[in-house]
Amino acid sequence: MALVLAVLQAVLPLLGTWRGSTALVSTARPLALMQCLLLTGAMIALGYAFYFNDFTLAYVANHSNSAMPWGYRLSAIWGGHEGSLLLWVWMLAAWGAAVALLSRSVPTEMVARVLAVMGMVGIGFLSFMLFTSNPFDRILPWFPLDGADLNPLLQDPGLIVHPPMLYMGYVGFSVAFSFAVAGLLAGKLDPVWARWARPWTTIAWACLTIGIALGSWWAYYELGWGGWWFWDPVENASLMPWLAGTALIHSLAVAEKRNLFRAWTVLLAILTFSLSLLGTFLVRSGILTSVHAFANDPERGTFVLIFLALVAGGSLTLFAIRAPKLKNTAGFRLLSRETFLLGNNLLLLTATFVVLLGTLFPLIGDALNLRISISAPYFNKFFVPLTLVLMALLVLGVISNWKSHRADQFRRRVLPLIPAAIVGGLFAAWLPGGTPWLGTLGLIAVAWVVIGHLDDVVRKALAFRAGLLRGIGRLSNGYKGMVLAHCGLALLVAGVILVSHHEIERDVRMVPGDTAHVGGYDFTFVDISPRQGPNYDAMRGTFEVSRNGRRVATMHPEKRTYRVGGQVMTQVALRPGLIHDLYVALGEPLDMPGAWAVRVYYKPGVRWIWLGALVMALGGALAVSDKRYRSRRRQEETETAAPSAAVATEMGA
Repeated sequence: MALVLAVLQAVLPLLGTWRGSTALVSTARPLALMQCLLLTGAMIALGYAFYFNDFTLAYVANHSNSAMPWGYRLSAIWGGHEGSLLLWVWMLAAWGAAVALLSRSVPTEMVARVLAVMGMVGIGFLSFMLFTSNPFDRILPWFPLDGADLNPLLQDPGLIVHPPMLYMGYVGFSVAFSFAVAGLLAGKLDPVWARWARPWTTIAWACLTIGIALGSWWAYYELGWGGWWFWDPVENASLMPWLAGTALIHSLAVAEKRNLFRAWTVLLAILTFSLSLLGTFLVRSGILTSVHAFANDPERGTFVLIFLALVAGGSLTLFAIRAPKLKNTAGFRLLSRETFLLGNNLLLLTATFVVLLGTLFPLIGDALNLRISISAPYFNKFFVPLTLVLMALLVLGVISNWKSHRADQFRRRVLPLIPAAIVGGLFAAWLPGGTPWLGTLGLIAVAWVVIGHLDDVVRKALAFRAGLLRGIGRLSNGYKGMVLAHCGLALLVAGVILVSHHEIERDVRMVPGDTAHVGGYDFTFVDISPRQGPNYDAMRGTFEVSRNGRRVATMHPEKRTYRVGGQVMTQVALRPGLIHDLYVALGEPLDMPGAWAVRVYYKPGVRWIWLGALVMALGGALAVSDKRYRSRRRQEETETAAPSAAVATEMGA
């Protein structure tokens, strides 16, 4: 039924805008809401089947077990290919319903075109699910009495939340894509269009940020190797639309404020959603091996590849037809905010291309029977300098004016910040063990971003002549959200630098009674004993952790064997902290009775990585709450409003 409604949603509103029929145009919103209602019913039905162990469904039988805790049985809805695809189309319908309900200030014809484009995307994914990947296929009359169990790697609280948040971001970029295509269909891409599309893009970006951070956190504590990023092809598949989406957000800002970069913004919207579809293809095609991959059916991959070609090819063809109407009439000087935002876009697109090349090139080599290996050093050698330059541009873009900025004023703003950032970065770099020069340069860049934004906030707040705190309260939510997001990036980079250059790792052979000394802490192996879980058996170690003779924590790493499939998994023990983590993982039992291989870590600053991502997402959420996105009439930029013309000129209002 949802597929039928998606067809109607794709056809009737466009037909109405072409023929000028108000009745047909007005069908867009109810069709989107009804499609969301039907797919919500399908999600509830599949959840019911998992909760009550309905093993007559092939998908439930293959991804659940009656001994699993009920929370994991429900999260198994998206633990495999078919269910995750249902989650995808449900998210798409939910975004469509949100556009239908929350875009009352947008002209009805524009909403009709946007929802029609989303209906077209829905047709593709609903057809894919119904004809190749139906989660409701029955295996009657010979169905198993119990299920095959969910992959033990996915039996984790983090995996309950991670896929929905990731998909909220992936699918959310379909709204920006639909706004871009709708604008091309209408032949009208003015600043108002950018203001309509910008909050939806920002919400999707914030959700994808949290989704990626949750995946990184899961890899850190679940896989037992102490790492937080693999440069795995499927991880890269989520990073590419995030990078392109970040560029899109900044490009939309220029399109909204200055009516510039319109063609570039449309291309970014198409690219960002196309990269989301590419990630879907990589995960479901079977062309790569990953703990994140869902399916290994080449026919399914072919379907997604054809759909990707249709979406990207069709939208680019429409763009080529409409491109002559997207020429810019306004201009800007070299020293201006537009220039720095353009540099931001180019750096982010370069990073996207680096990841795309590093992800696809080995796959192309496999197709040509060539063994090509691209690992972390390739990505790091590109990303470190790109990130440093990007962080330099962040502050320059924030403190500069739109259109043009006087060189003498610009120098007065920038020059005092440079020594402050150098001093702050060098102070942070004086940690026990020392920081290499590249890490020190990174900490200087972190200090540059934080000090530069604090300076800008104080200047803008004091310009209201109402005191610092009241002045900060008067700044727009869009501006405050931007500051939070940029400082969140600085916090994330600081965490990466600290854990990369100052973590301590030891792999030791231990028997009960042994003590390992790591990072100023004493880890004493007390004993190891068997423990039974709901669907696994475990050997549970006990480690007493002390510092200077004072007990700090008791840690319990485990080695689990899952009963149904016999898989052996490592469950690490963590003592988290804002400054550093203590991390213990059991390896394998050794030849001597009672002896185990044990991995012990001291990891400074690792929590800052995920805290920084959370701050970035909160910044996006705060920016979306800006009042200008809730008004029908275009409002002027309010983040730098000032009571006098002189102050306004200085702040670049």
